[in-house]
Amino acid sequence: MSGGENGKGGSSGTSAGNGASAGGSSQADAKDGTAPAPGTETAPGTKPAEGSDPASSTPPAAGGDGSGSEGNGSRPDGSKDDGSSGSGADKGDTAGGTSSGSDGEAEQVVANAESESVLVNKTYRLPKGYVPDDLVYPDIPFTFTEKIDKRKLRKEAAAALEELVAGAKADGVALAGVSGYRSEARQKTLFDNYAKKDGIEAANRYSAKPGYSEHQTGLAIDMAGSDGKCAAEQCFSDTEAAKWLAKHAQEYGFIIRYPEGKEKITGYMYESWHIRYVGKKIAQEIYDKGITLEEYFGDAVPVIGAADQKKQ
Repeated sequence: MSGGENGKGGSSGTSAGNGASAGGSSQADAKDGTAPAPGTETAPGTKPAEGSDPASSTPPAAGGDGSGSEGNGSRPDGSKDDGSSGSGADKGDTAGGTSSGSDGEAEQVVANAESESVLVNKTYRLPKGYVPDDLVYPDIPFTFTEKIDKRKLRKEAAAALEELVAGAKADGVALAGVSGYRSEARQKTLFDNYAKKDGIEAANRYSAKPGYSEHQTGLAIDMAGSDGKCAAEQCFSDTEAAKWLAKHAQEYGFIIRYPEGKEKITGYMYESWHIRYVGKKIAQEIYDKGITLEEYFGDAVPVIGAADQKKQ
């Protein structure tokens, strides 16, 4: 997501990783599992496959966030936009000021970066240099063997992911992680590589700019089947793994962050592999109503005022 920054699919061979670790900047999201260069995260639109490392500058194949995801993985086509209203809980002060972004556009910096329900997309970014302070290694299989940053998630999300993977296994579906946490530096590297290869406009469809990637929150991860088939690619949506996630992710507090048919709202193309932890209550409501995180919050997104941004 947003979502994601991936290349096409992830490498095969799964391995489980345990243990906790504090933050970390360099993260790998390439299929080869090598630590990705600091910085870029793919967002809406076409994103590289999460789990594969887009550092190569090859645009991700459909299927991985960015990131976006959201988003944060590799996504082929898919246009985006923003928008919408919706229900919304945990709504905060939306008055905050804005500052000039990298493209001269006004930046909206979220005031609740630590919240499990934080909204990060093409409009709302994380505070500069944000690194979650509770990153750990979830004990699940991954499509690569290295113990690197992209294995990490925030503690609560990691525990929920372990339960999700166990639940899928009980139903006969073997899942594996492809790409989780991604530092702002890594996201920058990824996005810059994509922009050089395909141009800014094209890169914006599948990759997130640094600071605007869901992967940086430590709450989003690109998933695949244990065989790594179609990792972070559009063909993943036809797999049993994707179908199971679409039906059961909300039971564990996760949502499909960039759902099909919502591209104009999320700003990213459909990514069946990019899941985002928001907690069971919000996840269930989003699932039941068939809405996005953007629609859930509407305009009620707490942001930091311009004066406070300058202090950061």
